[in-house]
Amino acid sequence: MSALPVLPETLARLSPLAGLGQDFLRQLASLARVESFIPSPHPLDFEWQHKTVYLLKGELKLDYPSGGMKILVGGWDDALSPLNRSGMDPLRARAITDVELLWFDANVLDILVTWHQAAPAMPAQSDGAATEWRALPGIFDARQLTVGAFASLPAAHIDSLLACFKRQVVKRGEVIVRQSDPGDYYYVIERGRAQVTREVTGARVELAELHAGDAFGEEALIAETVRNATVTMATDGVLQRLANADFVNLLREPLLQRLAAEEARRRVMAGAVWLDVRFPAEYQHDGLPGALNIPLNELRDALPNLPADREYVTYCQTGRRSSAAAFLLSQRGFSASLLADGLNSMHSERAATP
Repeated sequence: MSALPVLPETLARLSPLAGLGQDFLRQLASLARVESFIPSPHPLDFEWQHKTVYLLKGELKLDYPSGGMKILVGGWDDALSPLNRSGMDPLRARAITDVELLWFDANVLDILVTWHQAAPAMPAQSDGAATEWRALPGIFDARQLTVGAFASLPAAHIDSLLACFKRQVVKRGEVIVRQSDPGDYYYVIERGRAQVTREVTGARVELAELHAGDAFGEEALIAETVRNATVTMATDGVLQRLANADFVNLLREPLLQRLAAEEARRRVMAGAVWLDVRFPAEYQHDGLPGALNIPLNELRDALPNLPADREYVTYCQTGRRSSAAAFLLSQRGFSASLLADGLNSMHSERAATP
């Protein structure tokens, strides 16, 4: 596989990427991969499934199951469109000369193109700032859209969601959310940095630093409780904020996947991990066998150490804290769901059993 960077100018010639703009193409370029092949009488040894593939260089012979054939020249005519866009049998692609194939994960590319096309125009800004979502790198970037909170959002919600965000210019030292205050907004940093701190037995503990594209404020909105930390701007910046009701209707509910007890057990038996987000004393009292215990207030810090290739089923007593945990996990690109109504649902199930 080539280690050479892919230039935005290269992507600008490809369909359907040509009209996406230089800023967006620059982000896409970081997600593109290139593989090289030498001439061979045998079909290419290339895994085509779940990829969108382009021929950049060389000549490639395509043999179709129907008996037809086509020779493509990299960078010209039909080679500017995906090779596997119309059900071509990938086992019948042969390199006539040295060739280079450029490819993306098909699902990731589809998510990004969908967001790019569906995003509405932003209201005009009095400070002369960008008036298109696509020009805001902190919000509309590849990481946020493919592994962030927006990644699993139904396409039908995109326009409504973005239209509800409000822009907020902030100053260094400004407190955005304060520990123990009620939750009111969900925030995404458009520009700038912020510091997350928590008061613990009278001492101020620094928890994290947030950067452009990072989101915060969701835990209090999901768990319907007060803020568990303070977020203060470390620099001047710009935030995009979403009111509680809009967050619940347009982002939280479409993202959360609630499982009945029977389905949750089935997934765990198939390899998913129970994640108990209650305090250790609660977990020791009636935690589920084999469960991993990470209290909700410690989960954000623990995420870097969680295996990203596992599925997690979060639970608490009622489903409130586990909702916040499942959203946090999903927001970071983990596969996560929650036990509907928490352990109470299992206790009710046992009580109903004769």
